[in-house]
Amino acid sequence: MTTLKSIVLFVAAAICEIGGAWLVWQGVREHKGWVWIGAGVAVLGVYGFVATLQPDAHFGRILAAYGGVFVAGSLLWGMAVDGFRPDRFDVIGAILCLAGVAVIMYAPRGA
Repeated sequence: MTTLKSIVLFVAAAICEIGGAWLVWQGVREHKGWVWIGAGVAVLGVYGFVATLQPDAHFGRILAAYGGVFVAGSLLWGMAVDGFRPDRFDVIGAILCLAGVAVIMYAPRGA
C-alpha cells in the first residue's frame, strides 16, 4: 500500500508541477496574461506541498526520483495538451528515467 500511495503522489506532483509550469508558459510565451501566470505559480506551490506527503522522509531521494517522473510526465503532457509526438529516443529515455525512479524509491534496503 505504501508503494501505491507513493506512486499516486508522484503522479499528483507531476500534474501540479508540469501543469503549473505550462500555465506560466502559456501566460508568458503565448501572451495569455497575468491570470494564467498567477494560476501557474499557485499550482507550482501546491506541488511543493504534495511532495512532502511522500512516505519516504529523505528529501534528496524524493526529488531525485521525482526527476524521472517529471521527464516521463512532461512527454505525456506534451502529447495530451500540445500535440507533441515523442520519437523512439524520447520514449527510451523516459523508460530509463522511470527505471531509475523504481531503483531509487522501491529497491529493497536493509534496516
